[in-house]
Amino acid sequence: MKWVKEWYLSDIILLALVGIFFGAIFMGTNYLYDVLTAALTPVGLSGLANEILLGLWCMPGMLAGYLIRLKGSATLGELLAATVEMFFGGQWGIATLISGIVQGFGSELGYIVTLYKRYDWVGLTASAITTTLVTFGWDLARNGYFKLQLWLLLLYLVIRFISMFVFGGLLTKAITDLLDRSHVLKSTHNN
Repeated sequence: MKWVKEWYLSDIILLALVGIFFGAIFMGTNYLYDVLTAALTPVGLSGLANEILLGLWCMPGMLAGYLIRLKGSATLGELLAATVEMFFGGQWGIATLISGIVQGFGSELGYIVTLYKRYDWVGLTASAITTTLVTFGWDLARNGYFKLQLWLLLLYLVIRFISMFVFGGLLTKAITDLLDRSHVLKSTHNN
């Protein structure tokens, strides 16, 4: 696939599909989050539920950026998924939109760092790193992570990056490769 500077109708449709698909997945993930939180609470590690699942919650941005390869697609993909989750009745309500913007910007930043030219493991890893750092900075401020002990803070950061890389890197690459082999992406950006 080749990078271009303009949006086609097929890009908008693909972006909408990513948003709708992941918004629906997020509803199920919210229940999984609640179960994980309850299971980890007795050992004092309830916050790990967020770290383990955050890569999945940030995946639409990384996937949209990697599939569509246009400026803003990562941010829009994440924001659309958050919007769908909110309209489906997600447990965080309208705050989901703020998370969608922060997470989408984190994903977008990885592609910005590579100047929108690296759509390979370098681009995916950059996106996983920037998404990890941006969302972790957000949680330092919003959720009071700065109050955590250093060992726990580092554990959260490492698990968050692993989650980002597994979902946003490995799974995104696998999905994109499958779509490419099935020729679903064949007509995208042939200019």
